[in-house]
Amino acid sequence: MKVYYGWVVVAVGALTTCVGMGAMFSLPVFLQPISQATQWPRAGIAAAMTLNFLTMGVSAFGWGALSDRIGPRNVVLAGSVLLGAGLVWASRSSSLVEFQIAYGVLIGLAGGSFMAPTISTVTLWFDKHRALAVSLVSAGLAVAPMTVAPLAGCLIAGHGWRNAQLFIGVGAAALLIPASLLVRRPAVAASASNAAGTAAHASAASALRSPQFIVLAATFFACCATHSGPIFHTVSYAIGCGLPAMTAVTIYSVEGLAGLGGRLLLGVLADRLGAKRVLIGGLLVQALAAGAYGFTTQLGEFYLVAAVFGMAYGGVMPLYAVLAREYFAPRIMGTVLGAATMASSLGMALGPAVGGWIFDAFGSYTWLYIGSCVVGLGAAAIALAFPPVRVRPPPAAVQAV
Repeated sequence: MKVYYGWVVVAVGALTTCVGMGAMFSLPVFLQPISQATQWPRAGIAAAMTLNFLTMGVSAFGWGALSDRIGPRNVVLAGSVLLGAGLVWASRSSSLVEFQIAYGVLIGLAGGSFMAPTISTVTLWFDKHRALAVSLVSAGLAVAPMTVAPLAGCLIAGHGWRNAQLFIGVGAAALLIPASLLVRRPAVAASASNAAGTAAHASAASALRSPQFIVLAATFFACCATHSGPIFHTVSYAIGCGLPAMTAVTIYSVEGLAGLGGRLLLGVLADRLGAKRVLIGGLLVQALAAGAYGFTTQLGEFYLVAAVFGMAYGGVMPLYAVLAREYFAPRIMGTVLGAATMASSLGMALGPAVGGWIFDAFGSYTWLYIGSCVVGLGAAAIALAFPPVRVRPPPAAVQAV
C-alpha cells in the first residue's frame, strides 16, 4: 500500500519540532550546572533564553517569507545547520556574553526556521485531515520535555554540561539535516476550503493588512499571553503553597502530557466541527483553567487543573495554522504563519516578566492568574470575529486527503 507523501512530511515536521525545539528549550536543565561550573550569574544565563525567544519570534517572520520564495526544504536545512552550530559554539563559550550570543542569537535564529515553514507546508498537503496533520506536527513540542530534557539531564550527569550540550548539538544536526531533505511541497495543494482567501488575499502585503490576519494575530497574541505566565510561574507558586520542589516540577510534566493529548483531541474535533468553533471552546477552557490556578493549593488540585489547562493550551495552538490555511493563498502561507508566530512570541514574552513583576509588587501570584483569565476570555472574544469561510468545490485533479 502506497503511503501518501503528506504523512512523510508530517513525520519530518514532528521530528523537527521535537528535536529542534526540544534542544533549544533544554536550557533550563543546563541552568544550574552551567552556573555552578562557570560562576556565571543565573540571571545572565537565563537572559540568553529571553534573547533566544525574541530572536526566534522576529526571525520566524523572515524565515516564513523566505520559505515562500526558496522552498521550505532549504529553510529547514539552514535552520538545522544553525542549530547544530549554535549548540556546539555555546558548549565551547568562554564568557557569558559569548554564550548569550551563541544561544540567544544563533540558536534563536535556528528556532525561527522550524515551526512556520514546516506547518505551512503540511497545510498544503491536506484538506480532509488538515487539523489532525498540523496537530501531529505540533505534538513534537509536547514530546520534547519527555525526551530531550531527560536526555540532557543524563548527559550532564555523566559528562558535564559542556560535553552534554556538544553531544546534543551534534546529535540534533545529525538527525535534522538528513530529515530536512524530505520536506517538499505538493505539486497541487489541497484546497477544498481555501477558495475565498486565495482570491481575496493573493499577495502577502494584502494578507497581512486583511481583517482575517488582524484577528488571527490578535487572537494568537492574547492566547499566548494567557498561558505564558501560568506555564512559567506555576511551579514557583506550587512551591510557595508548600509542595516539595521536585513534586512541584511534576505539575509542569502533567501539563506537557495533557498538551500532547489535547493536540490530538482538538485536531480531530476541528476536522469534524470546524477549526473556529473548536478554537473558541478551547480558549474558553484555557481562560477558566488559568484562573482556577489562583484557587489551587493541594497537589491533587494542581494535577487536575494542570491536566485541563495543558489540554486546552496545547490543543488550540495548531488551530491557528488551520485557520490561516482556510483564509489565505497557499503560496504565501509561510509569510502569514511567520508573521502570526511573531505575534504569538510577543505574547509569550509577556507572561514571565509580568508575572515576576506582579509577585514582586504584591507578594503573591493571585493577580497573575486573574489577569490571565481575563486576557484568555478576551482571546475567545476576539476569535468570535473570525469571518466565515466560503467554500468552493476543489478542482477534480486535487487529491483531498
